[in-house]
Amino acid sequence: MAGRARLTPVGAPTRGTTNPNRLRRVDRWLASDPAVTRLLRRGESPLVVDLGYGASPVTTVELARWLARIRPDIRVLGLELDPVRVAAALPAADPPRLDFRRGGFELAGTRPVLVRAFNVLRQYAEEEVPGAWQLMLDAMPPDGLLVEGTCDEIGRLVTWVVVGADGPRTLTLSLRLAELDRPSTVAERLPKILIHRNVPGERVHALMSTLDECWAAAAPHRSFGVRARWTATVAMLADRGWPVFGNPDRRRLGELTVAWESVAPR
Repeated sequence: MAGRARLTPVGAPTRGTTNPNRLRRVDRWLASDPAVTRLLRRGESPLVVDLGYGASPVTTVELARWLARIRPDIRVLGLELDPVRVAAALPAADPPRLDFRRGGFELAGTRPVLVRAFNVLRQYAEEEVPGAWQLMLDAMPPDGLLVEGTCDEIGRLVTWVVVGADGPRTLTLSLRLAELDRPSTVAERLPKILIHRNVPGERVHALMSTLDECWAAAAPHRSFGVRARWTATVAMLADRGWPVFGNPDRRRLGELTVAWESVAPR
């Protein structure tokens, strides 16, 4: 415990904006993804860190509720650089199931099997992202997973990258379909490692463009509902050779997961 106390938190404070259910899309995915659930069901009382929860602990509280469905002894720790935010969150704590502490990319000396870091890296330069990823991964066991992403203020446009010890593995887009004009709208919420790469010649730009083309081609399916149009869009994308992953049932929720190699910066 003394060694942990001497750790200096690493990172820069975020704006701190948050809202209830802002991260529901990623929470729902975490509670159902086979790789994540297998990881969380191993070992005793696995620890999950929610890094940079903001001015309110509400999204960390929600995360703990979702993950308790997997196993009730999961421990969730919210970390923030700002001690004022930590103090404000403590009334919501329920140790050991849910707690809050000051910390940054060094993860406050803990060793979680899973880290969720949302809207944390937007203020950093793109070239700083791999180093931040590595700092977190260095504090985790070899099979640990980092889920790093970005979303809009009310959680209708959400994207995340799953990163393991071997590097980034997948990119997931999760969209509220009811109000969707075109899929490429999500480009404004791409993770920092990709957001400036949405330009001609980059793979992620090709994904956005192809998604829009498939969405337009799937327009006849809208008579069966927007979910039918989206699932047809994803099927067309796969037919064009894009490596689409994930449970087909989740696509009806507006999700799309592709292999990282298909969108990695050139």
